[in-house]
Amino acid sequence: MTYQEIRDNEEISTYIRQADMSLSALGFTEHSFAHVTIVAEKAGYILQTLGYDKRLVELAKIAGYLHDIGNLVNREEHSQSGAIIAFRILDHLNFPPEEVGLIVTAIGNHDEGTGVPVSPLAAALILADKSDVRRNRVRNQDKSTFDIHDRVNYSVKKAELKINEAHTIIKLKLPVDTRYGSVMDYFEIFMQRMILCRKAAEKLGLQFKLMINEQQLI
Repeated sequence: MTYQEIRDNEEISTYIRQADMSLSALGFTEHSFAHVTIVAEKAGYILQTLGYDKRLVELAKIAGYLHDIGNLVNREEHSQSGAIIAFRILDHLNFPPEEVGLIVTAIGNHDEGTGVPVSPLAAALILADKSDVRRNRVRNQDKSTFDIHDRVNYSVKKAELKINEAHTIIKLKLPVDTRYGSVMDYFEIFMQRMILCRKAAEKLGLQFKLMINEQQLI
């Protein structure tokens, strides 16, 4: 089964939609189809660029698309509940056990609270997920009531995650509009995520670099 078939699956779409509705009610930024598609494509890009097997690239995209489905249950420990939901879905769709295992392991390890880049697929998912910072993830339209997550995401129109030609460095470039959020705000909420990104990059044989407004900070 392919990534596109997973995207076209109405059962999966329903779960993603309902999971994001729960996060919306809790005041979280967008975690719906835009987010999971970006994460899927970035995870695939990372492994494809590094020369991994074509099927593993496809599995990375599938893991990226399913990675936040656990928010359907609860935001707390959503990576673990998401892994269990993904297991049920993939098993029902007759994925081979070895592929189910790779995807479920990656999903269960993508959150910075408990996640560890235990495999190349898990590492790619971590980097793809934690690099999705952008203005249009913010749901709140009233800037006067922005919390710190709103300010940080709104201050970045688009994040860029790229691997260099020598395949030695993966760089996250963020143009931060300091009218809405400061560099300190970013580190206050994302430092743990950046540390996990560094570990994920190391798993892939890369160095992780963070550039904010053309200044290297990590």
